[in-house]
Amino acid sequence: MSFQILVLTVLDGIAYGALVFLVAVGLTLVFGVMRILNVAHGSFYALGAYAAASLGLVLTAYGISPWFAYPLFVVAAVAVGVSVGGLMERFILRPIYGQEQYLQLLVTFAVFMILDNAQRLIWGVQPYFYTEPLSLLGNVSVVNITYTSYQVIFLPLVALVILFGLRWFLRHTLAGSLIVAVTEDREAATAIGINARKVFFLTFVIGTSLASLGGALASPTTSVLPGMGAQMIVLSFAVAATAGLGQIGGAAITALMIGLGRSAAVFFMPELEVVVPYLIMVIVLLFRPEGLFGKTTARKI
Repeated sequence: MSFQILVLTVLDGIAYGALVFLVAVGLTLVFGVMRILNVAHGSFYALGAYAAASLGLVLTAYGISPWFAYPLFVVAAVAVGVSVGGLMERFILRPIYGQEQYLQLLVTFAVFMILDNAQRLIWGVQPYFYTEPLSLLGNVSVVNITYTSYQVIFLPLVALVILFGLRWFLRHTLAGSLIVAVTEDREAATAIGINARKVFFLTFVIGTSLASLGGALASPTTSVLPGMGAQMIVLSFAVAATAGLGQIGGAAITALMIGLGRSAAVFFMPELEVVVPYLIMVIVLLFRPEGLFGKTTARKI
C-alpha cells in the first residue's frame, strides 16, 4: 500500500463524510425533537440536488456568472425545506403525532414514494449535470495528488460551519432553547406554555433544509438522477443510528468514520463498498445499542 493511496483514501473519506453529515444531522435533529424517523428525508436530498442543478443550468443558459451558484444552493435548499418540508409537517405529520411509530414509518415511506415519482414527472429520468462550481475553486495538491478544492476544502468547511452553527443556535438563541426544552421533556415544556407544534414545524423545516443543502452541494460532484434519495436515506440512517439518534455532534464524528470506512473499501476491497457503512453500524449497535454517543435513559411508565 503506497502512501499516496492512503492519502487519497483519507481525502475521499473526508469529502464523502462531509456530505453524508449534512443529510444525517437533519435526520437526527428531527428524530431528537419530534421522535419521528422520517423515511422521506432522502427525498429532500434529491429535491435539493435537482433544484440546485436546475438553477445552475438556468445561470448557464442566461450567461450569468457561475459564482452565483453558491448562494443559489442555499436558496434552493431553504426553498425546498420551507415549501415541501413545511407542507409535509403541517398536513401529513401533524395529524399523526402521538400515533404508533409503525404508522409514522408507513406514512413517511408513502411520502418518499410520492416525492420520488414526482421527481420523475418534473425532471424526467435523464441525469442532470452541473459541474461549474466544482471547477471554479480549482484544485489542490496533497503529496503530489491533485484533488478538487470544492470537495476537500469547501465541503468539509461547510459541514463544520453547519455543525458549530447548529450547536450555537440550539444553545444561544430563544428558538434553539425552545427546541432543547421540547427535546428534553415535551410534556413539561408544553405545561409551561411552549407551543410544541410551532417547535415541531421549525425543527422539521430546519432538518429538511439541511438535507436539501446536502443534495444541492452534492449536485456538482455527481450526476443528479432518480433514485439518489433512496441510497442517501439508508446511509444517513446508518450514520444517525451509529452515533445515537438525536446526537448532533456524534453524527459528525460518525459520518467521518463511515466516510473513511467506505473510502478504504473502495480502494482495498471494492466488493465491500456498499456494505461497509452498515457493517460499522451493526458492530457498534451490537455493543452499544444506544449508539456511540447515545445515553441510556429510564423509560417513563
